[in-house]
Amino acid sequence: MPIPSHSLENDFPEYSDTIQRLNREDMKFKTESETYHKLDKQIRGLEERGVATDDNHFNSLKIQRAHLKDRLYHRISNSHQPPLH
Repeated sequence: MPIPSHSLENDFPEYSDTIQRLNREDMKFKTESETYHKLDKQIRGLEERGVATDDNHFNSLKIQRAHLKDRLYHRISNSHQPPLH
């Protein structure tokens, strides 16, 4: 059974436009976003291969992903421009 992606777009669909804009306009955000997606892919690969959840390296990767996701979410939410009505 495939492990679902935790991509920023999947986890924060309401910020899809903001994520795309930041990836185009903010190189630091783009770099951190790419790092996040690579880390997520690596973690999903380990999960699909059945790595024990008590593995220290595996847990360290998950913690890194969580911290990076928190930083990215903070930048996304602070940069969000609600649509004009």
